[in-house]
Amino acid sequence: MNITPFDLNENIFKLISQDWMLITAGDKEKANTMTASFGGFGVLFFKNVAHIYVRPERFTYGFLENKDTFSLSFFGKEYKDKLAYCGKVSGRDQDKISECEFDLLFDDNQTPYFEQAHITIFCKKLYHQDIEESCFTDKEAYLKTYTSGGMHRMYIGEITNIIVK
Repeated sequence: MNITPFDLNENIFKLISQDWMLITAGDKEKANTMTASFGGFGVLFFKNVAHIYVRPERFTYGFLENKDTFSLSFFGKEYKDKLAYCGKVSGRDQDKISECEFDLLFDDNQTPYFEQAHITIFCKKLYHQDIEESCFTDKEAYLKTYTSGGMHRMYIGEITNIIVK
């Protein structure tokens, strides 16, 4: 069933931080997904938006850079091990979508998403910016987050559709 952001009756904080989400981008030729537990939802630029954070070393980063849309998929508890796998294994090395036996579908904009997800949020990129160390006012947050790896790029996407099963 398609709904609007106003009709989503879920605890977004729990969905992102505890249940996790798959960020997926690409096309019918090649798509990739990654598990994420950073992000959020709100209103910005007079639009309902999602914001996600991806490090440049992640394989999904290139797909996000090259496509105008992405999806955020949320799954039931029975998929937690598969989401953990998608967070540990790179799509450069393995076809983790096939390995997890996820059925990859595409919306009218050719945005990839998964049949098994119980909530899928579709987004059109509006803005991106790299997180910078000099902008942290809480140095502890910086030190806790960036002990290794690159700085995240923030993507803000307009929510264009939500599918709930």
